[in-house]
Amino acid sequence: MKKWLKRIALTGLITMIGLSLTACGQNSNQKSSKKVTIEYFNQKKEMSGTLKEIIKDFEKKNPDIHVKEVDVPNAGTVLKTRMLSGDVPDVINIYPQNIDFQEWAKAGYFEDMTHAPYIKNIKNHYADSFKINGKIYNAPLSANVYGFFYNATAFKKLGIKPPKTWGEFEQTVKKIKASGKAPFAIAGTEPWTLNGYHQLSLATVTGGAKQANKLLRFSAPNSIKVSNPYIQKDFNRLNLLRENAQQNWRGASYNDAVVSFANGKSLIMPNGSWALPMINQQKPKFEVRTFAFPAAKAGHEMTVGSGDLALSISSKSKHKKAAEKFVAYMTTPAAMQKYYNVDGSPVAVKGVKQKGIDSQLGGLSTLAFTKHDMVWLAQDWTSENDFFNLTASYLMTGNKQQMVNDMNTFFNPMKASN
Repeated sequence: MKKWLKRIALTGLITMIGLSLTACGQNSNQKSSKKVTIEYFNQKKEMSGTLKEIIKDFEKKNPDIHVKEVDVPNAGTVLKTRMLSGDVPDVINIYPQNIDFQEWAKAGYFEDMTHAPYIKNIKNHYADSFKINGKIYNAPLSANVYGFFYNATAFKKLGIKPPKTWGEFEQTVKKIKASGKAPFAIAGTEPWTLNGYHQLSLATVTGGAKQANKLLRFSAPNSIKVSNPYIQKDFNRLNLLRENAQQNWRGASYNDAVVSFANGKSLIMPNGSWALPMINQQKPKFEVRTFAFPAAKAGHEMTVGSGDLALSISSKSKHKKAAEKFVAYMTTPAAMQKYYNVDGSPVAVKGVKQKGIDSQLGGLSTLAFTKHDMVWLAQDWTSENDFFNLTASYLMTGNKQQMVNDMNTFFNPMKASN
């Protein structure tokens, strides 16, 4: 009888232990199931290491969220394929001036951020620059800027100051040429590197980005003429490049142009902030500085750029709250100070300490997010590549009528929707 009772007691104890372990396992599973994973699709591959550090900081503060950063070759093409197939990442680094972004926002792919508290962390209402139908679908945290890199050491020796007006710029080029150096380092085989130059030329002669697109994009079909006073001034600015570049510039690559500038053979290079790492890799033996595109009058200089590290949230995300927490963290000074310290591009987040005018990008970055910083004109175009090409074609040939014909051919189809 006692043995039988002991067996019953032992069986009961084992059952209770089993139930207890099962309950513990269920509780453990419930706890672990609370942790969610969100995908962050990155297009700034060169900043992947820093972004991973920022993500670790975020995860320490939010242990219930895991951020999976995705880096792929040809990120733009991969993203387009995924978007069109409905496989939209939770958080996306996407460039808000691009036509794809605009179309996807209109189609409802992205979460409306208009009233999100973290948008207030972005200074000078920069997010408003990329509104779609009056709503914000993207948080632009940093920007690229375009202008001129220059050899500050050589400028000082020649008694040249960075030009503020177009007249001063022409005199600067004459002095450099007289010294035996090439004024400009340009990449004739890579027209995209000169896109900013031509857009800024048109914006400064017409009075701004809106005025430039009024001339180009929103005018009547075939209305761009060689005789137009603005186009005449544009030719003048393009001629300054084509007549004063380094030897063999027509066959030069992007890298060739950087080398020509970095080794001191050319004293000015028109390009964007993205070129600075390549310049520094060459270890130039002079101070590198920047200045903006000069206008007719001092105080009207301009740069052009757009959102670089810029984040959107999928409207179909299964973990929107987690995605919003991550984007909100990315708009904090703690996150973006770490990013800026490595990247160096202008940051739009309030509270980030940035270098001043006397830094390599200072001549451009101090204009970022101000009235002197315009968004790329292609924000209102349906494409851009042919504009690069017609710019390069004119620089190669100097054929004014051909450039005007090419402009009308490029813009006429867009004007059907005017």
